[in-house]
Amino acid sequence: MDGEFREMMAGFPTGVSVVTARHGVEPPWGMTCSSLCSLSTAPPRLLVCLRAQSPTLDAVLASGAFAVNLLHGDAEQVAALFASGAADRFERVVWKPSARTGSPALVESAHAIADCTVARTHPDGDHVIVVGVVRSVERFDRDSSLLYGFRQYGELSRPLPVSRGARD
Repeated sequence: MDGEFREMMAGFPTGVSVVTARHGVEPPWGMTCSSLCSLSTAPPRLLVCLRAQSPTLDAVLASGAFAVNLLHGDAEQVAALFASGAADRFERVVWKPSARTGSPALVESAHAIADCTVARTHPDGDHVIVVGVVRSVERFDRDSSLLYGFRQYGELSRPLPVSRGARD
């Protein structure tokens, strides 16, 4: 059943994010995450599902905060880097502490970043559902989102505005 479920979910394209956190002076942590959804707009809340044994989850829980970096269409290498578990991943990307919580903001790889505090958690299976209260949103002038489905990356671009020129 596990294999059938994995195959089914591989066929469900979704946006790609990197969830990041940092506790005190400890090094930052981050992981590629496609298990993300909006939960509420009033107040603004979202949820992410993080692997229970993840050091990123440990940093999220210890700090009580995290950032959701929604990757733009040209950030496939960043998604692969943060999925790899490479110890030097934060040395290979441009980032800065977010304004509200200090969580790492991947400013060159994201089209938007949500800076969140942890509202609650819910362990389930091999993951932990983390509900975050969105404290601020930073958007960048990038017109595409990175997607993942059928075990490959793709890109969704913002449609060009329709020109309303003179009639013939």
